[in-house]
Amino acid sequence: MTVTATSVGQSGQLQPSPAPTARRRLLRLVPAAASALCGVLLYVSFPPRTVWWLALPAFAGFAWLMRGRSWKAAFGLGYLFGLGFLLPLLVWTGVEVGPGPWLALVAIEAVFVALAGVGVAAVAKLPAWPVWAAAVWIAGEAARARMPFRGFPWGKIAFGQADGVFLPLAAVGGTPVLGFAVVLCGFGLYEVGRLIADGRRTRTLRRGAAAAALLSVAVPVAGAVAARPLVSDKAEDGTATVAVIQGNVPRSGLEFSAQRRAVLDYHARETLKLAADIKAGKAAKPDYVLWPENSSDIDPFTNPDAAAVINGAAKALGVPISVGGVVEKDGRLLNEQILWDPVKGPTQIYDKRQVQPFGEYLPLRGLVGAINKDWTSMVRQDFSRGSKPGVFDFDGAKVGLATCYEAAFDWAVRDTVTHGAEMISVPSNNATFDRSEMTYQQLAMSRIRAVEHSRTVTVPVTSGVSAIIMPDGKITKKTGMFVPAYLVQKVPLRTSETPATRLGILPEMALLLVAAGGLGWAIGSGVRARRTGDAQPHARRRPSNPQD
Repeated sequence: MTVTATSVGQSGQLQPSPAPTARRRLLRLVPAAASALCGVLLYVSFPPRTVWWLALPAFAGFAWLMRGRSWKAAFGLGYLFGLGFLLPLLVWTGVEVGPGPWLALVAIEAVFVALAGVGVAAVAKLPAWPVWAAAVWIAGEAARARMPFRGFPWGKIAFGQADGVFLPLAAVGGTPVLGFAVVLCGFGLYEVGRLIADGRRTRTLRRGAAAAALLSVAVPVAGAVAARPLVSDKAEDGTATVAVIQGNVPRSGLEFSAQRRAVLDYHARETLKLAADIKAGKAAKPDYVLWPENSSDIDPFTNPDAAAVINGAAKALGVPISVGGVVEKDGRLLNEQILWDPVKGPTQIYDKRQVQPFGEYLPLRGLVGAINKDWTSMVRQDFSRGSKPGVFDFDGAKVGLATCYEAAFDWAVRDTVTHGAEMISVPSNNATFDRSEMTYQQLAMSRIRAVEHSRTVTVPVTSGVSAIIMPDGKITKKTGMFVPAYLVQKVPLRTSETPATRLGILPEMALLLVAAGGLGWAIGSGVRARRTGDAQPHARRRPSNPQD
């Protein structure tokens, strides 16, 4: 017997107690809270923490929340999942400019996560649904990496897996395949648990569904194990001894650019310290030296004093230096890498192609200025984009360049390798973001790129963390933050191409086709089900045939 709490109303009739209604309202909040918490769990799986495996329960929980939801509920819960993930992940974007840009960025990026949630809910009733659903997630990442303002790939699932067992899959198909494997495994774990619970309740087990669920977990793990031979740190075209210089900055924050000469002097001073240590036998002489982005914000082409400082550092070592400069040519402001030879001076240049919106150029300048004039003053002149891949030839050793923000974009790193790079450098300037997690997130990206293309990756940064990464993704040397330091190491030069390098965008396109096929199937099934449901009442009301 069920007892329902009642109360006496003004009419004298018994009325239900409001307690159950309040309880039901609280229960309705459970999915919303769970969705946000699953997003936070996904964030915790990202660097600088090494608990990469937390991404699996995060996606298992996401699948539980999406399954059986209407598109409106899926959108709302997906948006909360996106907020839980992206709000803490991207908090560094507001370190110096305040919470406004950070919250606006997250609000926009979470829409892509919400739309992916709608897609996951739509395909969740299909056979082998974890495959379709994981492909839908990657489709959402692909869209986020391309728009608006040429995209923002930060927070790709692959970038949280630098310490994970799935890492070798980066060499198979890049970040889309690596991310797909992680999401598929998480969805598969949920499906295995769901089928076990259903089997206990009904005392039956659907073998086909169980096999598909188990394969969703087993295939990504087996694929990662099978891909391990693609990961190697052996030299294929000899070795090179490389030096990475971290000069540090006078102080963190946006104001550091007002002290441009000090930043240049700091990097020259650390280079001269290396030269002294080489003479004293304390350090090996490098074949070439890599300075970070913005190591010379004074244009050395128009300022002889800046050129003299750089030239002095190069002559002290007797080897070429790649210098990060801010230069103006024909009225265009460029974020440039300059190869500075100790004898010939500047010989090669690379202009950054993927410039950062709201950092290096200001979209919607009029609208942004109307909201906050201080934001427009921070970006007084927009940087122009370069048009050619950057590969410097250091006396036969070819080094590909992906400047800072470019490391997040698949194409910007890959085409340096397809243009002959035997190693990769990611010169960066993280001083603006103080001691936030940004530098660790970017360092993890560089580790993924090392495995993806089987290349040594160096990360020279103005204020840290600078690092040398082997082609297997392992960091062999790194600096602290906001300290002057240099790193010197002999590294392998490699010429072979991984499947990820050769295939380029094709694995991502294949996953997009899988996502489109799953969504088409789900939508078609829904339309047919509604038509069948509409036809059945008419069939019941049809007059019977007297001859029947």
